[in-house]
Amino acid sequence: MPAEIAIAAGRRLSHRLFNGESENRLNYENIATVVFSHPPLGTVGLTEAEAVAKYGADRVTIYQSKFNPMYHAVTEHKEPCVMKLVCAGDDEKVVGVHLLGMGSDEILQGFAVAVSMGATKKQFDNTIAIHPTSAEELVTMRGGVKPKI
Repeated sequence: MPAEIAIAAGRRLSHRLFNGESENRLNYENIATVVFSHPPLGTVGLTEAEAVAKYGADRVTIYQSKFNPMYHAVTEHKEPCVMKLVCAGDDEKVVGVHLLGMGSDEILQGFAVAVSMGATKKQFDNTIAIHPTSAEELVTMRGGVKPKI
């Protein structure tokens, strides 16, 4: 168990035992995870397969993008970035965000908050993108498809 999860769980246990907060429990459902590799990989929420199992394939929409970040635009070195949003239901609640590429480790933290708060694809779409960044891809994705699982 990563240290941050253990600390959060311990704090909540302490609040239950000593502060009378009997309902103060850690939600393990949307804990962001990052692999600090080269390139980094980050994920929060459900995978495509998990979303299909939970909601049914007809209620899941996938948005994905593969691109070369602007960071490498003027160099010969090209390091692709891949991003995926997993959305569920008629309101397209964002139930999963998956990133592979430079900056994924930093980008994921804010989007993990959005997933935990139940943000929808429409709310992502209504966010003004910060340009030029890789993170803007998550709020400008179009052309969702049904899962192929």
